[in-house]
Amino acid sequence: MALRTGVALVPLVLAACADTALVNQVSTPGAGFETVSRVTRQATGANGVLALSAADVAANEARARSLVFHKTIGPDTAVQVALMNNRGLQAAYSDLGLSAADLWEVALGPIPSFGVTISGIGEVGLARSLEAAVTGAILDAATLKPRKALAQTHFQQAQFEALGATIALATETRQAWIDAVAAFETAALIGRAQGTADAASELASELGRTGAMNRADQAREHVFTAELAAERADARLEAQLAKERLTRLMGLWGTDIDFFVPDRLPGLPGVRPGRADVERLALENRTDLAIGRLELEVIAQEHRLAGQTRMISDIGLVAGVEAERSITSTGRQTTVSPVTQVSFEIPLYDTGKIANRRGELAYMRAANELAQAAVNARSEARTAHAAVTGKYSIAQHWRDEVLPLRRVIDEEALKSYNGMLSSTFELIADARERLDAEISYAEAKADYWRAEADMTAAIWGGPTGGND
Repeated sequence: MALRTGVALVPLVLAACADTALVNQVSTPGAGFETVSRVTRQATGANGVLALSAADVAANEARARSLVFHKTIGPDTAVQVALMNNRGLQAAYSDLGLSAADLWEVALGPIPSFGVTISGIGEVGLARSLEAAVTGAILDAATLKPRKALAQTHFQQAQFEALGATIALATETRQAWIDAVAAFETAALIGRAQGTADAASELASELGRTGAMNRADQAREHVFTAELAAERADARLEAQLAKERLTRLMGLWGTDIDFFVPDRLPGLPGVRPGRADVERLALENRTDLAIGRLELEVIAQEHRLAGQTRMISDIGLVAGVEAERSITSTGRQTTVSPVTQVSFEIPLYDTGKIANRRGELAYMRAANELAQAAVNARSEARTAHAAVTGKYSIAQHWRDEVLPLRRVIDEEALKSYNGMLSSTFELIADARERLDAEISYAEAKADYWRAEADMTAAIWGGPTGGND
């Protein structure tokens, strides 16, 4: 009876180590994703979506189709579709689920294991011994608190990594939408000029046949038309490739790719962009810095846990009870006694100093990397701020200064032409120069919107390289 009671109490004691509240928190489907979704909405304006089953995937695909099929989509719609339909992002979310499962396992507490041996001893007398020993749970129980803290820190890291992947995809998708629309806008501008160029080329041919224009002047008009045709074909190809990249990021395929983007980018906002507190926002919100701070905690926790584990593992403990039954001259006799076996390992050198040195070096390396990351974050935030304000000023200059002057030149050229003071070719030459100005403004406007997207990345998710 003593044997059964002693062994039965061990799992009850170990089961009391389970953290019920934590188990309930991390054992739910999508544990930790509520934080990812909340910050995603704050950073991008879109909702993060987690697909936990084939039914969820099918529902996301159906919703994505309803948002894009046969429709002209804006950047916000493109980002939302990517966040719900990009399977690569959903794969990244699996790491968050695995981290939650690891924390769940630790929160359940140690699981005991038993070793039972029955043996017969002696040739004449009959002796039986029954040993039950708890062999696997003592170390786990002794280190449960630091292991749980370490698993919780890893779980926090996984949340920030999932958030970083989400913001990176949102930024890349917005950039792809800008690139696609900008390419279509350039193609449209060139297309508008193509008709004028074709008319000039045809007129040059007619004048050449009458002898009013020599071959060199004819060739100048023809070559402009040919160059413009090549530029238009290149712009159309660029638009097609940019749209395909956007399609890929949104996770679309099959008939779902039948969507459109606008022919031109939105105009510049009326208020000059820029934030004076951009450095502070970056230091507070960047996911890479948050992960770096947690990495310091991980190293410190692992170092303390390694030290505690080493001290315990140097003394191997096996605890339980032993029941010995024997036959003597007075009859059968059973003896029950507690058993504690201690094995002491003598190290050949002091491993404690090595462990301390390794821990210190690992911590200092991570601390220096985090410090450099913070310096980089400040610089990248300032760079993004300078880019967005600078690109705005450049695009504004093209819009408010250059294009109005080009319109005046065109108007005066048309008056001269109508008054027969200038030739058709002079009128067409002015139209070419106006086309160059319009294309330059379109490019400057696209650069501004790219810089605007990079600003979000610099504050929340790290650099994208869009400003390089």
